[in-house]
Amino acid sequence: MDLRKLKTLIDLVSESNVSELEITEAEGKVRIVKSAPVAMAAPVTYTMAPPAAAAPVVEVAAAPAAAPAAAAAPAEPTGHIVKSPMVGTFYRASSPGAKAFVEVGSVVKEGETICIVEAMKILNEIEADKSGTVTQILAQNGQAVEYGQPLFVIE
Repeated sequence: MDLRKLKTLIDLVSESNVSELEITEAEGKVRIVKSAPVAMAAPVTYTMAPPAAAAPVVEVAAAPAAAPAAAAAPAEPTGHIVKSPMVGTFYRASSPGAKAFVEVGSVVKEGETICIVEAMKILNEIEADKSGTVTQILAQNGQAVEYGQPLFVIE
């Protein structure tokens, strides 16, 4: 698809009320999604007394709602973290019916292929950058991953 055409489509989506646009052509498929505005974590409520009464305005604090959210955050994995070197789709095996490259408990050597990240229809083999035992697999098979997203923990 022509870059000018792509830019025009992006501009059209950003200026309109359309939240998502997907176009399929012979050259490929393009999907443009407008991000939604960030909502407040907890609504702030004000209670006002009738004008005849001189009661003060009471604000329900939003700070206590933030404390449980921080406590619910998952703990950082311990050990060496193998991160995704690119944006793409994570695959644990070379093909849908094949055996996974590694499982939890697998011993890997530095340079050994541990997964594949597909980016722009290219299958990129991701290698272990440290020898050790795989203790956690942090991404799901077929899941979209971001650059720098943790994939494995090796100890």
